[in-house]
Amino acid sequence: MSARKDLPGRLLRLLALLQSRREWSGAELAERLGVTDRTVRRDVDRLRALDYPVTGTTGTAGGYRLASGKNVPPLLLDEDEAVAVAIGLAGAAAGGVAGIEESSMSALAKLEQVLPARLRPRVAAVSATEVMVRDGLPQVDPGLLAVLAACCRDLEIVAFGYSTRRREPSRRRVEPHRLVTLRGRWYLLAYDPDRADWRTFRVDRISDVAPTRHHFEARELPAADAASYLAESFATASYRHSVRISVELPASVVRSAFFGLIPGQLTPTTEDACVLRISADSPSLLIQYVAGVAALGAPYTLEPSADLADLIKTVGRQLQN
Repeated sequence: MSARKDLPGRLLRLLALLQSRREWSGAELAERLGVTDRTVRRDVDRLRALDYPVTGTTGTAGGYRLASGKNVPPLLLDEDEAVAVAIGLAGAAAGGVAGIEESSMSALAKLEQVLPARLRPRVAAVSATEVMVRDGLPQVDPGLLAVLAACCRDLEIVAFGYSTRRREPSRRRVEPHRLVTLRGRWYLLAYDPDRADWRTFRVDRISDVAPTRHHFEARELPAADAASYLAESFATASYRHSVRISVELPASVVRSAFFGLIPGQLTPTTEDACVLRISADSPSLLIQYVAGVAALGAPYTLEPSADLADLIKTVGRQLQN
């Protein structure tokens, strides 16, 4: 049996960890593996002796990294990782990203073939599911996603063209933080030095992406994570149409009545009442939420913007006919 096939389970776990992230400190690896820092150093030396390209730096900012090279190990996935990859591929095969449906199905089939036998039933079950993609949502270029993801990973400043909500063209140069999907759309969360603030960009409005080869120090995001920041920024955004609804129900009851994220702010006023403020470019979206609140059967007070008030009255009369 070759030396690689005879690697102990701990070395395989070490390889898997090195593959899962760009860089690890010795202390982090020791904690994950349940060994001492000295054992980690010995295991890294063993991997190097087997020609695996593990690089390391010393000091407080030092760590270990699996570099590119001809002897990079095969992809190692645990059970949860394998299922997560299968779910992502199934979604892409359903048309979530333009141009990769056939490649995603092919990759999913290959994944099933090379995984250990104990994982194949779970992955096969995922691949047999159907993923519904909302019609009418803009698809994005997988190559563009790949470039943006790489810049997020490598902390590399990226420049691109961007079309605003009003279709005004602009040129941006930002520090990319994370790609996030929400309501079927892809968003890039980034820090914009020119505006000295964080910004969210719809990826389908991004064009002419150009990595700059200039790197930056990661900034602390003013939120628990990228998804939370995105949700909060949508909730506080101000758009053309707006409505304020005071409801005599607990905020938790109103929130649970709607599927997914409410595009606005839901604020409790008492234990049994709350205020819902919604702002959107689309008046039809606001009317859907007004109707949803009305369907709860509790007393409410509606304060729409002037242009929206006339539309709500018109829709109300049509529903009575």
